[in-house]
Amino acid sequence: METLTQKLTEWGALYGMNIIGAMAILVLGRIAIGIIMSFVKRLMLKAKVDETLTKFVINVTKIALLTFLVIAALNTLGVQTASFIAIIGAAGLAVGFALKDSLANFASGVMLIIFRPFKGGDFIEAGGSKGIVEEIHIFNTILKTPDNIRVIIPNGNITGGNIVNYSIKEERRINLTIGIGYDDDLKKAKGILHRIIDNDDRILKDPAPVIAVKELADSSVNFVVWPWVKASDYWAVMTELTEKIKLTFDENGISIPYPQTDVHLYRVPAE
Repeated sequence: METLTQKLTEWGALYGMNIIGAMAILVLGRIAIGIIMSFVKRLMLKAKVDETLTKFVINVTKIALLTFLVIAALNTLGVQTASFIAIIGAAGLAVGFALKDSLANFASGVMLIIFRPFKGGDFIEAGGSKGIVEEIHIFNTILKTPDNIRVIIPNGNITGGNIVNYSIKEERRINLTIGIGYDDDLKKAKGILHRIIDNDDRILKDPAPVIAVKELADSSVNFVVWPWVKASDYWAVMTELTEKIKLTFDENGISIPYPQTDVHLYRVPAE
């Protein structure tokens, strides 16, 4: 019994301070990590960083600090942590290679959240799809197509190509090409187009609409009709304007030709 007590006393004298030091590092370290996390959160909220990115950064930072804290405590106890750090590094490298696509999507998600090329509710074209942005996550973005289909696009596909944001400007230009026959009255057709545009209150006066002859094509004389409208009125005005032009041209005897080929046959007298 005396031998056991003596050994415990010797062990306590030898490692007691190390144990107390390790416990102090763990307790004080947890308090310090809490203070650091609160400061980082306030800083990111003040900078108006996206909530999703804020949570992710805080969690990753907390895990990294806790890992460092445990290693410091083990080192105080006299545990050789060099091999432990090497194992963590090797595991991190292996995970990085295995999740390289996910990490690329994560990096793209961070870029989308920081630079904000679009926001929720915008109508965009990206990653091979068109739709209204419903949600922007760290790894993917969710769109709703005009026919109410949910599309989930990896963020890497979005930042790896062109991003077309149709909603970022308040006004949009409608681009129509209207063809009439070569035998039709060009001035009359142009006047009809001007009247149709002037009678639609949704079409903006500034910028002024453009109506001009674009080209003398193979089967038609082509006008460009470029009126400006509010972005919210774009689709309604474009479809209704196209229908109105067709009906008004029909009423006034203006033809809209379709591609055609004239074939001329010549009779060759027999020898």
